[in-house]
Amino acid sequence: MEEWYHYPLLIFVGFIVGFINTVAGGGSLLTLPVLIFLGLPPSVANGTNRVGVVIQNLMGTAGFKSKGVSTFPFDIYLGISAFFGAVLGAYIAVDIKGETFNRILAIVMIIVVLIIIFKPKIKSDELLERVIGKHLWIGIIAFFFFGIYGGFINAGLGFIIILFLHYTNKLTLVKANATKVMVVLIYSTAALVVFILNDKVIWLVGLVLAIGTGSGAWVASRFSVQKGDGFIKSFLVVMVVIMAIKLWFFN
Repeated sequence: MEEWYHYPLLIFVGFIVGFINTVAGGGSLLTLPVLIFLGLPPSVANGTNRVGVVIQNLMGTAGFKSKGVSTFPFDIYLGISAFFGAVLGAYIAVDIKGETFNRILAIVMIIVVLIIIFKPKIKSDELLERVIGKHLWIGIIAFFFFGIYGGFINAGLGFIIILFLHYTNKLTLVKANATKVMVVLIYSTAALVVFILNDKVIWLVGLVLAIGTGSGAWVASRFSVQKGDGFIKSFLVVMVVIMAIKLWFFN
């Protein structure tokens, strides 16, 4: 980052990504290429990106709570499980070609959008939250594996988390989003520590990025509560399609 304009560019990109990640997911598919373009090695870009992710989800959590949206202690239980998965994921070295990985992820994204479009709509009187008992344990197990992927690269995971919470635990999309940002905050903190210990974080770049991501997350969290589930569903569909096209055709 040798030019002065790289910093306002990073804040601008961070704001967009913070908004996208808080309402839907997939923002890291934008920030990682930008950080690499600005000269960071891929592993350092991955680690530095986590600074923005942590601050973004901290601000997103605060934004949702300021609107009275919280799923405590359910989100903490899932977050602790994902925490341990993320520690493992951050240490895993996956031997897979980047192009192959991206195309697999693109297929996953298409599956997600088909689920969003064709899954029968859950009526409001059917949204009886399932956050205790066996459904809590199903979530704890699932989020351990979500944490592994989140610790490894994180890109695109937000889509899956929202749909899982909506259809498995019967949370509204707004509450699923609030739960997601708290869980991602917890496991991303674990991943960030691993990257720090391995000297993969450039703090100045990460903190500049965090100015943007944190601002975007604060705006998105409050805006999504006001707009409700319809806005989030539409935003999810648009973002999933865009990310899938990008992954398939523009590796």
